[in-house]
Amino acid sequence: MVEPRWLDDEEMAAWNAFVEASNLVARKVEQQLREQAGLSHPQYEILVRLSAAPGGELRMTELAQLVVTSKSGLTYQITQLEKAGLVRRRTCETDDRGVYALLTEEGRERLRAAAPGHVEAVRANLIDALDRDQLRAVAAGLGAVTRHLRRS
Repeated sequence: MVEPRWLDDEEMAAWNAFVEASNLVARKVEQQLREQAGLSHPQYEILVRLSAAPGGELRMTELAQLVVTSKSGLTYQITQLEKAGLVRRRTCETDDRGVYALLTEEGRERLRAAAPGHVEAVRANLIDALDRDQLRAVAAGLGAVTRHLRRS
């Protein structure tokens, strides 16, 4: 059996900082969205992705990839958003198995109302804690991780 490549002190510090910071930021953002917008963070991200898509709609499989969740996890969130009138589903005309999620006008309005508080929470809990060099380093480093994981 091959011995694992254990983390050295610098690698362990980076890992621990990533885990703690990402959990704390996620908790603060989730709390803000629930209290001020009545949305979970995954639901907010779904609305953002749909609002940016042509026609406000995406195929469910593509949406699941964009928000980094399982198909069943996305189905649950879409069901909740559908009950709230923020999205609706439609079947693909050329593929009976294909389903699209569509942003409703009510969903657009909820997103518009939620966005200012959300950006304040992101800024207060992440962006403003870093200087420009640190922001660039975070974007570059986490971008590299994302590209690596999307390829594998």
